[in-house]
Amino acid sequence: MGKPYDGVAACQPKFYGPNLGLAMELYEQYLEDPNSVDEEMRNHFEQWGSPLDSQEEPYKSNIPVNQVQVEKIIAAVTLVNKIRGYGHLAADIYPLKDHEREDDLFDLSRFQLTKADLESIPAALICPDVPKHIQNGYEAVKYLKKIYMKTIAFEFYHVNDIKEKNWLQQKVESGSLQPECRKELKTKLLNRLIEVEEFEHFLHKTYVGQKRFSIEGLEAMVPLLDEIISQSVINGATSINIGMAHRGRLNVLAHVLEKPYEAIFSEFQHAPNKKLVPSEGSIGISFGWTGDVKYHLGSDRQIKKTSTQKVRLSLANNPSHLEFVGAVVEGFTRASQDTRTSAGFPLENLETAQAILIHGDAAFPGQGIVAETLNLTGLKGYRTGGTIHIIANNTIGFTTESEDSRSTRYASDLAKGFEIPIIHVNADDPEACYKAALLAAEYRATFHKDFLIDLVGYRRFGHNEMDEPLTTNPVLYKKIQSHPTITAYYGKKLVKEGLVTEEEVKEIKEAVLARLKAAHELVPKKKEEPIITNPPNSVERELPNIKTGVPFEELKEMNQALLEVPEKFQVFEKLSKILQRRKGAFSGSGKIDWGHAETLAFASILQDGTPIRLSGQDSERGTFAQRNIMLHDYATGEAYSPLHRLSKVKASFAVHNSPLSEGSVLGFEYGYNVFAPETLVLWEAQFGDFANAAQVIFDQFIAAGRAKWGQKSGLVMLLPHGYEGQGPEHSSGRLERFLILAAENNWTVANLSSAAQYFHILRRQAAILNKEEVRPLIIMTPKSLLRNPEVASSGLELSEGSFQSVLEENGLGENKDKVKRIILATGKMAIDLHTALKDVENQDVLHIVRVEEIYPFPENKLKEILFRYSNVEEVVWVQEEPMNMGAWSFMEPRIKKILPDAASLLYIGRRRRSSPAEGDPNVHRKDQARIIKEALSWNA
Repeated sequence: MGKPYDGVAACQPKFYGPNLGLAMELYEQYLEDPNSVDEEMRNHFEQWGSPLDSQEEPYKSNIPVNQVQVEKIIAAVTLVNKIRGYGHLAADIYPLKDHEREDDLFDLSRFQLTKADLESIPAALICPDVPKHIQNGYEAVKYLKKIYMKTIAFEFYHVNDIKEKNWLQQKVESGSLQPECRKELKTKLLNRLIEVEEFEHFLHKTYVGQKRFSIEGLEAMVPLLDEIISQSVINGATSINIGMAHRGRLNVLAHVLEKPYEAIFSEFQHAPNKKLVPSEGSIGISFGWTGDVKYHLGSDRQIKKTSTQKVRLSLANNPSHLEFVGAVVEGFTRASQDTRTSAGFPLENLETAQAILIHGDAAFPGQGIVAETLNLTGLKGYRTGGTIHIIANNTIGFTTESEDSRSTRYASDLAKGFEIPIIHVNADDPEACYKAALLAAEYRATFHKDFLIDLVGYRRFGHNEMDEPLTTNPVLYKKIQSHPTITAYYGKKLVKEGLVTEEEVKEIKEAVLARLKAAHELVPKKKEEPIITNPPNSVERELPNIKTGVPFEELKEMNQALLEVPEKFQVFEKLSKILQRRKGAFSGSGKIDWGHAETLAFASILQDGTPIRLSGQDSERGTFAQRNIMLHDYATGEAYSPLHRLSKVKASFAVHNSPLSEGSVLGFEYGYNVFAPETLVLWEAQFGDFANAAQVIFDQFIAAGRAKWGQKSGLVMLLPHGYEGQGPEHSSGRLERFLILAAENNWTVANLSSAAQYFHILRRQAAILNKEEVRPLIIMTPKSLLRNPEVASSGLELSEGSFQSVLEENGLGENKDKVKRIILATGKMAIDLHTALKDVENQDVLHIVRVEEIYPFPENKLKEILFRYSNVEEVVWVQEEPMNMGAWSFMEPRIKKILPDAASLLYIGRRRRSSPAEGDPNVHRKDQARIIKEALSWNA
């Protein structure tokens, strides 16, 4: 408020609504004891008197201010605020009327008020936004009860931004959401609801007992989506991305995505359906080779925005892990908003894409990934300008009722922690749903923040159409069985209003049914014969030979540019010395370590025109201080990346430190990569085992997404891995898990032993992004090896070399007849063996082969090496992980397949264990020494 008087004539400050109530309460304290209020307010009251005196005509009361009147005004303001904050508790938001409405909370007697008391108070004094025809406090209270306690209810008092809260309050209380819907809109809503309901009825009768996860009880979700999409397009979106679980998915595919009825019917009949997809390319249906059940599939649709511009509408494929798709869709959306065609960070345009996430009422509070994903909304690396959330609230999860599935009153309460405004709306009132959509879209467009609509309905059948819900929820389902469908209820309402006749409603239903029957006739009657679902040749074939070397002088020039900083930019002295050592990397015996090779790879990839996005916990610096790709001015904190100033670059480079979340961030990056396939997207775990928390994304999306849905990805995952004596939680990146999931060339799994190898595999990955052979890349990245000189490479290795799936130990195996034992190892284990070789006297009998690319298994290369040595007696797989972990279980049958007849296969490593590594560093060192000694010892 500032000082009320400073020696210059000042206007008296004015108070309204809640602020007036607070000011009046303080004024009452002041009258009793001036010293009971702070000095600023005391000075204000001494100069200006009662806050009521600040009111302008016609709202200024002519009644002299007294203590009784002050108390009544304070009570009236308290009542009004109670209605605003808790009116939802008395709202008519449950179609089944199975929740008690708490109307008594707002009885006037609770506030020591009467009708006459309220009639003596000007309406605008306690509610400045009410329409002008409302004159006094009593009329205002009646009006607010109607606004806040009907079939649409509001929760936004948890929003702390006063501008947002005032905007929401003004929108709600001004009546802008209240005008009656026009006849055209009402009949349009009825038509849409009949389409939705008749589609479900047709499936129910035609495909008896088949799962479809019916929308019935939440039919209004489709027109709700229609309006959100329409408003989003008006507000500038050219890409709209939807994520949802099973409930109502087929209906959304049919009516929002416009997937042809006949294509959906063919999936129920197991009939050929690819010919049923429109040929003009207006819609994309997901096809992999193993496929997925129909209620997991997504789709794309093009909407004509203008005669020259199209809007892409996408429904993301989603497995049964329900809420994980939310993070993927956020990635879709950010990729659509970023422009990546110039140096620096991508240019964001939050208007161009809109995310819509549809949640289950049990899943929203029940699955932690929801909170992880909501936490991304305000972060610069992950924000998407506001997601519109819809809770498809059928008040039950599978067979579990809400009192057993959450500890909160509403399914939506989690959103309050993120200050997301919430609307609860009765799904049996399509007009209220329409108004909710308008407010959600306008709020998002105005503030670029999330908004949540809690669509409260019911579920007409069991969890799926094979369940009998009366066995577990008899009371609830007796109510549902006697409850009219929405078209019966809403059709009757419009007939009563004289907008349609019963005959017209019947005709609409008959027309919809005729379209459904006609589509059903198009489906081939003959079922497809079961076939073995193998991937296409383009997927199973090996990656093409790609030139990944970069001319030496070009690398040298890039290296120099990467070490330049803006004038007056002060790099921390210790870091500056480390970086300056890189100057000599391309002269004399200079070497390039892991982090340096990565930076050069990024620079060269950017110069080739490929954008890069890297994120993870501490990725700017690197978990082990090895990267430092984003520098910070020691004096000002200003951030700067050398990769943003390279003169020949015409592609963006983004690096973001992520929140402490694996599931949501990896899901986001996967989604970003799918939607921006030309971009090299990398996600880095702080430690490899942290990927445990993102296992659903690995299993359901990255590993199998192409086989199930035809969804390509070139995502790179960097998982620090290596046994350094740091205990079970900081040793293993769980290499075995990714090898278990390896099949059909679904991804590449590598564990590298040189900086040059890392340089070349990154460049190879960037080169295949837009090729049919594209696949994700998983790298077990090093920790101690980051600065190990044995891993560093020369500039020539970067300029003249290429990625090798297998490397042979230099200096070993030269006398072929003497080699008796061939040691196979990977990653840090191979370096440990290399380092220990200096203490081995009889090296002629040994050869060490480093398996750099574990999957796809380099069969031909390894076979050629093994058969080169005619006297070999033992082939030994050596690993640092326990026997039941690491690569052994994967490698054993594959090595046996190519093993020379005279040779035996041995394992050397840690015994089978339940924990990945020892907790005591001394025990670790002792066991590691044993492994190395056994591997390098040959007893003739």
